[in-house]
Amino acid sequence: MTAATHSSLFPPVPDSADAVLEGLDPEQRAVATALHGPVCVLAGAGTGKTRAITHRIAYGVRAGILQPSSVLAVTFTNRAAGEMRGRLRQLGAQGVQARTFHSAALRQLQFFWPKAIGGSLPRLVDRKIQLVADAAAACRIRLDRGELRDVTAEIEWSKVTRTVPADYPLATVKAGREAPRDPAEIAQIYSVYEDLKRDRAVIDFEDVLLLTVGILQDRHDIAEQVRAQYQHFVVDEYQDVSPLQQRLLELWLGERDSLCVVGDASQTIYSFTGATPDHLLDFRTRHPGATVVKLVRDYRSTPQVVHLANGLLAQARGRAADHRLELVSQRPAGPEPVYTEYTDEPAEAEGAARRIRELIGAGVPAAEIAVLFRTNAQSETYEQALADAGVPYQLRGAERFFDRPEVRKAGVALRAAARFGGNDALLDDTVDLPSQVRAVLSGEGWTTSPPAGSGAVRERWESLAALVNLAQDVAAARPAATLADFVAELDERAGAQHAPTVQGVTLASLHSAKGLEWDVVFLVGVAEGMMPITYAKTDEQIEEERRLLYVGVTRARERLHVSWSLSRTPGGRPGRRPSHFLDGLRPGSTGTVGRSGGAGGGGVERGFTGGPVAAPRRTQRTPARCRVCGRTLTDAGEMKLMRCDGCPSDMDEGLYERLREWRADQARLSGQPAFCVFTDRTLMAIAESAPDDDRELARIPGVGARKLNRYGADVLAICAGQDPDGEEVGG
Repeated sequence: MTAATHSSLFPPVPDSADAVLEGLDPEQRAVATALHGPVCVLAGAGTGKTRAITHRIAYGVRAGILQPSSVLAVTFTNRAAGEMRGRLRQLGAQGVQARTFHSAALRQLQFFWPKAIGGSLPRLVDRKIQLVADAAAACRIRLDRGELRDVTAEIEWSKVTRTVPADYPLATVKAGREAPRDPAEIAQIYSVYEDLKRDRAVIDFEDVLLLTVGILQDRHDIAEQVRAQYQHFVVDEYQDVSPLQQRLLELWLGERDSLCVVGDASQTIYSFTGATPDHLLDFRTRHPGATVVKLVRDYRSTPQVVHLANGLLAQARGRAADHRLELVSQRPAGPEPVYTEYTDEPAEAEGAARRIRELIGAGVPAAEIAVLFRTNAQSETYEQALADAGVPYQLRGAERFFDRPEVRKAGVALRAAARFGGNDALLDDTVDLPSQVRAVLSGEGWTTSPPAGSGAVRERWESLAALVNLAQDVAAARPAATLADFVAELDERAGAQHAPTVQGVTLASLHSAKGLEWDVVFLVGVAEGMMPITYAKTDEQIEEERRLLYVGVTRARERLHVSWSLSRTPGGRPGRRPSHFLDGLRPGSTGTVGRSGGAGGGGVERGFTGGPVAAPRRTQRTPARCRVCGRTLTDAGEMKLMRCDGCPSDMDEGLYERLREWRADQARLSGQPAFCVFTDRTLMAIAESAPDDDRELARIPGVGARKLNRYGADVLAICAGQDPDGEEVGG
């Protein structure tokens, strides 16, 4: 899924070099026309940096100053690289290479390995975690799943910071990095891991860069061959460059300075992976004659959202904060950010789901709404709340669009229709591209109206509907486009993983939301201990947490909802407080708004009208206690069972199995995942208590009023030993 944009999907190709510059603001035009020498573009969130650098490349190509094959544009994700290639194609600059650092390095490594090393390139392992597990076992060190993941991350950090195993313990001290285990143990595992890779003739993701660097350093003839091919470089998201990537870039450049870098130190949020903004901040020191352009006109967000973003950075400290950009919104005024306090996390999720359902009912497309959280562990609560509210959603970072079975099948059907459509009765009455696509996809399960529910059936329909909508966009931009053109467009997008918009609310971590945008954003869990996260101890770590919140705020175009809860679980001690990052910014709070030259003149506070937003009143709950041993329960799963996991269960196994069979039937009928009917824990709680009436059933956590009305009669019948009708109950 990619965030929808409001610009035309396929604008006409400019008819001249000068036409490429049309529509750019003065600063973007300055970027586009600065084609010689080193160029540094400091670009705030939503200021059109991708637009500026793609127009720069296209202008240089169309003006005959840059040869397309001599330009290498590098960024950090396949999605961003695919978007860049698409924009360059629309600007008439085909032939320019736009790749990630790793894909560019892998191409060079595959090409030069036989000449530099001999033989074929070792196999690239997709996931290194099993190798790390084997290395730990060889060292007789036991790692649980979490420790295994943490040690793997430490090995990755070591490699991108060019730290060898023997130097790891000292490097962590110098970097102020808190090792998840004894650094000497991690160094030992790291060393054995490298030995295992050599023994098994495999390389990992980081080796792609390391080996390319090694070859370019050792073989001057190969380095010169690469430099003869690529003479002009553009680097996007330069604040995220690691020391290893910077070294590769230097080797690509050689003694030349035909380099344009783009970044924003205030969006540095990946330092835990080895990324550092120092290369961006030191660019003018390394290149004293560099052209520097600042982009601060924000075309994405309303003044109200921008005021909050500026206010967050105005309180920041450290080197990145000293180079912050103060954004200036170019959009009309919108609603003020909404701040809401809840008693506990489930209540917060229910409140967000309720507001989202209201927004969708008022006409806001589900694909234009996102719920952003600090950790992936927070996702489940919001998945359940949205499912309970009947709101379709999708997880950012889940199965990729073009890898979905229904999309692959649709591609096969569309390709066959494009090739043999003249003999296909389905296409007899079609008059244009959209009607052809609709006709073909109707045979794959697409209908004019979406199915009920929010489960697998709805998700399949949403995938096909996204293809139908894309066909309409293609036809609107290119009326003469054929089915073959549409298939070619799908192939191009699949190669770049540039998916069309799927109509579902996006659930994403703040890190994975980087680079995306939505009309409405719900920032949830913005409380001390979560934002900043508990383990952020140093000033540098806390400032990175502030930047992460800044990235979240700047994902919103029009509406922003910020919320937190006073306790993690219902009945828990209400000891939490809102994030101190919001002090002086949210209504009713006190704190320093910022330094001179920040948001300025209390502008953020001045934008608010009225008093604090009142949170919905909720009944105070008493602490939940185990019905066996009496211990206070805090785990959500234990609270559903009303007993500790370790306490003996009096569950009726036969009843539990009958409930599971019934749930499977209900999930199939409604097209929902089984957990959307009732979770396993809720079924276990029902089987343990065997309720006799609605009142007893309603007391079980996980059985709300909606589910009681919908499923209560069936569940009570099963508990009484009777067979339900087999049809879905209630509406």
